[in-house]
Order: sequence, then structure tokens, then C-alpha cells
Amino acid sequence: MPARRYPAKGGIGVRAFDLAKLTVGVVSFLALANCDETLTSSVVPQPRPAPAPRAANAYVPPSAASQDLARFYQRVERDLLVRGLLRTDGGGPDTPYDADDLARNFEAIAFYSEYPTQSVSIGSRQTDGQLSRWSGPVRIQTEFGPSVLPATRHQDAERVQSFSTRLARLTDHPISVVSRNANFHVFFAGKDDSAYVVSRLKQLIPNISQESLNLVANPRANFDCLVFASATTTSPHKYVRAVSLIRAELTDLVRRSCIHEEIAQGLGLSNDSPAARPSIFNDDDEFALLTSHDEKLLTMLYDQRLEPGVTVDEARPVIRIISRELMGQPL
Repeated sequence: MPARRYPAKGGIGVRAFDLAKLTVGVVSFLALANCDETLTSSVVPQPRPAPAPRAANAYVPPSAASQDLARFYQRVERDLLVRGLLRTDGGGPDTPYDADDLARNFEAIAFYSEYPTQSVSIGSRQTDGQLSRWSGPVRIQTEFGPSVLPATRHQDAERVQSFSTRLARLTDHPISVVSRNANFHVFFAGKDDSAYVVSRLKQLIPNISQESLNLVANPRANFDCLVFASATTTSPHKYVRAVSLIRAELTDLVRRSCIHEEIAQGLGLSNDSPAARPSIFNDDDEFALLTSHDEKLLTMLYDQRLEPGVTVDEARPVIRIISRELMGQPL
């Protein structure tokens, strides 16, 4: 899930600020239960009246409260940048790592969830210590709340497209951006757009938990972005649907950071580790964008020598081989 976080992750991927971090990580819920169904909930967020269906995402200027939140995020980003955080260089001579570091970090980030106790699917099983990822094609679609400017929508959509292409190359897995029949929805929405988002989630994922819907409808200010990755009860280690929410009020850099972290977490890198460096899967906010280290984690995650559901102990010998191959170190 996820780089800047306040505190909150788990079956759901959430990124939050420590106020040493600017983005909210991912809370990965292996459990929107049988995600092939639709969300149901009694949550009725009302920051503004829900627009008519045909004009649901027509642009509506943000409220004063939304503008205040945007200024808050700007202050947080300035503080992080002054302290040399939110790096975009991908790592360098000052952040060395070897095959053993890569293997150790992969185990921590790919086999465990940030918030395992927050899994809410009825009938779901605890999957910590086992590998989870997508087995079928990942079809990503971007959606925008009414408060997102048209020009910003275009920019965000292009970034998701570019990042998806990069992820497909790194994982050698079918990952693409689509305009319909998506199974991975990325919402860019502001404080004013909760009614719109909840309405869409109810259409997309029946049976979403009340806790999850509450989190999406009224996320705390320290949550920059979050992601739900869900499997079915019959195949709890194979993701079939994901939903990510990225706040519209975020600064440009943090929005980019959320795209990188939340989509990557939604693919299966669902945890953070304080030992991972250079990496966005670390709550220290040092890096804003996917690093060379993180690219290797994604390649390892989708290596066919590892199967969904394999335990960390069973996978360890193979992880050691793959990490040394990627680092060019002798076996």
C-alpha cells in the first residue's frame, strides 16, 4: 500500500501522513468479499447534494472546506520538501542495496498487509504470510469526482496510462487502461465528492463492508489516498477487483506519488517496511515515486516461479534465487 501515511492500513491499503509523510498508503482488504457483487451500505455522506446521474461528474468548483484542505496539503508538502523528503530520483549512490536486502524487503512487503486486522470480508481468511496477486488481466479505469478540474482530469488520466504501461513491462502481466469493463477503478475525488464516490462504489462492488464504505465516504484528513484489493472466498490469494481513491486536493507531486503507490499496492505489494530503501513502501516519505528497488519488487511479485497462496517459508529459496538474478549476483 504505500508511502506517506498517517496511520491506517490493512486489508485495505491506506496512505496517511505522520505528518512526516504526505500521502496515505494503501489499506488492502483482501475482502470486498465476493467482489463480483455490488456495494451496499447505509452511509449517506452529504457534503453537497448528489448531482443528477447524467451530469454526475460535470465540473463543480470546490467548496471553501475543500480549498482549506488543499492549502493544508500544500503546507505539508513544503515541510517534507524542506526536510529533503519526497525524492523523485529513484535512488542513487546514497541508497545502496543488495540481493539480500531485496529478498528481505520483498518478504515483508509482498507477504503481509499493513492492516491485516481490518479485513472485512465476510468469510474471508487471514492471508498474512502468503502471496497474493492478480492472476487475470488488470483493466484500469480512471474516474473523477465533480470537483476535479477538466484539465487536471486529463493530466491524471495520462499519468495513470503511462504508469500502467510501465507496470505491464515490469511485471510481464496484462495491465492496461480501459474505458469500460474495468476491474481496477482509480477515483480522483475531493472532500465534496463523497456522495458521488459512494454511489459509484455501490454500483461497482456490491457487498462492500460498512467500515470500508465509511472510510471512503469520510476519510480522515491525514489519509491522502487508499486502495482496496479484493479476492473471492474460493480463491483468497487471487485478486479480481480493486478500487483506489486519490484526494483531489493533493498537490501535484503527491497525486503522482499516490498513483504510484496505490496502484502498485493494489497489484499485491500490500505492506510497508521501515527497512526498505530506496522505496515508496516505507512510511518515512523519503521517496515520492517508484524506485529502482520497487521496480524489482514488482518483477519478483509476478515471477511465474512464485504462485499465489505460497507461504513465505515455502517461497524463501525461490525468492533468494530471483533476487540474485535481478541484482546480477552469483547464486
